[in-house]
Amino acid sequence: MLVDDVVALVPSIPGRRALLGLVGAPAAGKSTLARRLVTGVNERLGAETAAYVPMDGFHLSNAQLDRLGLRDRKGAPETFDVDGYVHLLRRLRAEHERPVYAPDFDRRLEEPVAASLVVPARTALVVTEGNYLADDGPGWEQVRDLLDELWYVDAPRRLRERRLLRRHLRGGRSEEEARAFITASERPNARRVEATRAHCTRVITPGRPDDAA
Repeated sequence: MLVDDVVALVPSIPGRRALLGLVGAPAAGKSTLARRLVTGVNERLGAETAAYVPMDGFHLSNAQLDRLGLRDRKGAPETFDVDGYVHLLRRLRAEHERPVYAPDFDRRLEEPVAASLVVPARTALVVTEGNYLADDGPGWEQVRDLLDELWYVDAPRRLRERRLLRRHLRGGRSEEEARAFITASERPNARRVEATRAHCTRVITPGRPDDAA
């Protein structure tokens, strides 16, 4: 059970905090798995033992993407505030006396929302997830050293792209627009993420019996 392995990461010494990263291609199931792991830890060890903080809260706003001419590349590494994300990870490592607030991403608005999430001071484990946690690009290369473990979440391309299609349709794109965006943006992003798999400490395939949460 994956929850057993995550519980084992929780520091036994008060005032310590561990960070687990989940990385994978778009729509691999990272956020679903992260929430299940956090829920499992909290059910076993008590409320607020674990918290969930996604990388997606550091999407640049649509206004900034328009200013930079990157709206059609939304989701690519350059469309995130990587320095802000790295700074948050460092705060999560260092701050144990006060709560840490973090942004989240609202898929209905397709915008980041500041301070939507909170990591209480007593939280001993943070699960974070995103596409580029194992990337070697500028800024991203700092992320791995701030994590205790980094797991790669694997899923077949056809499954991921079905999920992406549903996601973009719910977000207001037409089917034609959604498929075009998947081809032009999501697939190149997925290839970049897949190339970082070797940087991870473990590969997880949600749905396999040995990878059950």
